[in-house]
Amino acid sequence: MHARPDLPEGTLHRLKVTSEALASNLLGDPSTRTVVVYVPHGHTGEGLPLLVDLVGFTSGGPAHTSWKNFGENVPERLDRLIADGEMPPVVVAFPDCFTRLGGNQYIDSAAMGGWATFLTTDMLAAVEGRFGCGGPGRRGLFGKSSGGYGSIVHAMQHARVWSAAACHSGDMAFELCYLPEMPSALRAMERKGSIESFITEFERGPKYPGGAFHDLMTFAMAATYDPDPKAFCGVRLPVDRQTCEILPDRWANWLAWDPVRMTDDAGHLSALKSLKGLWIDCGTVDQYNLLYGARRLSAKLTAAGVTHTYEEFDDNHSSIDYRMDRSLPFLAKALC
Repeated sequence: MHARPDLPEGTLHRLKVTSEALASNLLGDPSTRTVVVYVPHGHTGEGLPLLVDLVGFTSGGPAHTSWKNFGENVPERLDRLIADGEMPPVVVAFPDCFTRLGGNQYIDSAAMGGWATFLTTDMLAAVEGRFGCGGPGRRGLFGKSSGGYGSIVHAMQHARVWSAAACHSGDMAFELCYLPEMPSALRAMERKGSIESFITEFERGPKYPGGAFHDLMTFAMAATYDPDPKAFCGVRLPVDRQTCEILPDRWANWLAWDPVRMTDDAGHLSALKSLKGLWIDCGTVDQYNLLYGARRLSAKLTAAGVTHTYEEFDDNHSSIDYRMDRSLPFLAKALC
């Protein structure tokens, strides 16, 4: 599908936001970030709900506003859905949260930076202050993969900020999606001699094998869920380097961030119950085994009386932006 030439086009604005929450990260990443903001045709943004797009690993929010082959970027998708009456007009923010380790889980980390704080304070204040959108009860967020993870965790931990969330194929059931990657990460580290050598050689390029991205992602998750302030980029793995046996204390710190386990907390369940809308979906052949985590999460939410929409679709983890045709109208209507 290509963008229809007859559609009224929204406008894109580019902001720069500096945040102290990001200044002390161990990766050396910049604390000033670009936020691209979509305002629908015929609107200034004043009084409209605000949605925030949390992108998946290896990407940054502004990438969702770029030209796309054989399809629509997100602003073009919004133009179509709004023009066709499928969803009411909304402002959408696309923050750049890319990191040296290739992506973001959108939580506060001593290594990665205070990303949850950035999103819920400085980024939000900049966008709402400029466009007069959002405000309490009128904010939502959505994302796929790492972005889906960020959306569901923010819904649990920051329900006073966000009132609706959509999680597409989000990271969960960590023993299924992360533990299988540990042997490869250990081999990568052993080949290069250390995690520092792996990361610095990866950065030097000029080209990297495809599998290296998965190893980099594992190191990023380690720096996110269980950072070691004394280690290079804060990375330490939750397994023994020689035998790949789980280190219980280290792995427990990861599991504390698993959305399936986080719903054991009554406060998190209460937060989810307070939402105006909660969307969860996953492909039935997701290659990272995320379907089973999504099923577990949905079952636990149903048992706890948390209202949510759960869908499965016949596809894998890749190229599933078309699922936004379902979630974006759902979120916009929930916030209006």
